[in-house]
Amino acid sequence: MLVSLFICPICQSPLFPAADTWRCDGSLNPKNVSHPFDVARQGYVNLLPVNQKKSKSPGDSSNSILARQRFLANAHYQPLRDLVCAQINALLSAKHSTGQTDKSSVDWLDIGCGEGYYTGAIAQTKGINSLIAADISKPAVIEVAKASKAAKRLWLDIDKQDDNKEAIYPIVTSAAHLPLSANSLTGITSIFSPILPTAFADVLQEGGYLVIAKPDIGHLTSVREALFDEVREHNSDKFLTELAPLFEVLDTQRISTELTLPAADLADLLTMTPYAYRAQPEKRQALLAKAAAASFNTEAKFVVYVLKKRPL
Repeated sequence: MLVSLFICPICQSPLFPAADTWRCDGSLNPKNVSHPFDVARQGYVNLLPVNQKKSKSPGDSSNSILARQRFLANAHYQPLRDLVCAQINALLSAKHSTGQTDKSSVDWLDIGCGEGYYTGAIAQTKGINSLIAADISKPAVIEVAKASKAAKRLWLDIDKQDDNKEAIYPIVTSAAHLPLSANSLTGITSIFSPILPTAFADVLQEGGYLVIAKPDIGHLTSVREALFDEVREHNSDKFLTELAPLFEVLDTQRISTELTLPAADLADLLTMTPYAYRAQPEKRQALLAKAAAASFNTEAKFVVYVLKKRPL
């Protein structure tokens, strides 16, 4: 990993990882003062300054994170995870075969990583040297750090062991203010996360990749019909117009999977989505009561876009 991969979120000076404290060199600070960022005991680093927070605890709550962790552990969304990883693998294999890059130069960002279900799988994709797992939710990043440590992929452990495994760097940050050097990344994954064209383009190398996963038309239709009087269809490609000046679309893949959900899994699904607060409580309870009597059937539909940063 290049020492200049990270930058200070306060003064934008180069930021250097270290076991106890990450510290910038202060070179871009008018006062020439460095800023320290302590490494939490779980192994993550909080790079979200107070002035970038819109609330005391931004991002998903612990309840939402744990619900998603339980739901995804039951492999309900594994087809999507497999597709995303296959797309990344194909991109990197093509890049290596044409001699455009080598393993030591591949740094990847999983933005809005949540609890790390997709992050952990992406880390196993051959060809990635450093994988930055970033989310504005501290409870989410804590779970990523714990899972990365258990898998022996946490950056701290890999540095100590001089291992060749891909290093995962869990950080708390805002997607709008990424603490990463300009033109430093080979690729970014954004799975159900907000799309910020300029912020993403700034940190991607020329020709860098953006892999986006979104709900497709018809995603969880039976769930939404049970919860809402009026069902609005997903407009999954609405952001492509905003991306067009900076990115070109290389590929679009759609995938669907039938789900048979017991009440506990359905409850977790509702908790981990906006349905948790958008649906009327009585409709939510009626749906869960129905699932308690017999598993609830629905269909998950996703669309995955692969884009490439345009030349400047």
